[in-house]
Amino acid sequence: MSSLANRITVNPKQCGGRPCIRGMRIRVSDVLDLFAANLSPAQILEELPDLEADDLTACLQYARRRIDHAVLAV
Repeated sequence: MSSLANRITVNPKQCGGRPCIRGMRIRVSDVLDLFAANLSPAQILEELPDLEADDLTACLQYARRRIDHAVLAV
């Protein structure tokens, strides 16, 4: 979790409060969109040269944790 805390940042004054990578204006959703467009990690790093491979892993971990929550049926 500490790796995520260091790599994924949320600032209400930046990018509308959306999660970004290391305080840059590269949103987690931007990286996920590139993965969804079938780009490889190498292609994403080429497209966004300010990123590091660990940033991509952090984005995927962040997304997984955001969707992995219990849903209570009433």
